[in-house]
Formats: sequence, structure tokens, C-alpha cells
Amino acid sequence: MKKGIHPDYHPLKVRLADGTEFETRSTMKSKQYVSDVDSTNHPFYTGRRQYVDTAGRVEKFHRRYGKPTSKS
Repeated sequence: MKKGIHPDYHPLKVRLADGTEFETRSTMKSKQYVSDVDSTNHPFYTGRRQYVDTAGRVEKFHRRYGKPTSKS
């Protein structure tokens, strides 16, 4: 490899959402990476669906941008 053109490559500790830890090598500046989403809790891998509060979002949208409602 040519000298001086490659980024610094050093050990990195990775901690997954379920608490599992392992060590790998990376060019990231930090010495540790903490994952919020991985294959143990992502719906694509688990098959479980997570429902988002869409009713609350729709209501917020209508309050902000919808037609003014006449209050009797």
C-alpha cells in the first residue's frame, strides 16, 4: 500500500442494542460505537411490526395546516 493516503485504521468496540459487545477495526474517530438498532430488535429481522402514532401526527397536521373549524 502507498504510504500516507490511507485513513487511520484502529480497534473499535461495538455494543449492540441487546448488550452484546465485540471488537473490530474501523476508521471511525471514536473508540466505541453503540448501536440503537440491530438485527435483534429491527422489525425487518424480527418479523414484528411497530405501530407509529399516526393518528397523533395527522391531528397535529390538521391543527397546524388544516381549515379552521367553526366551534359552536
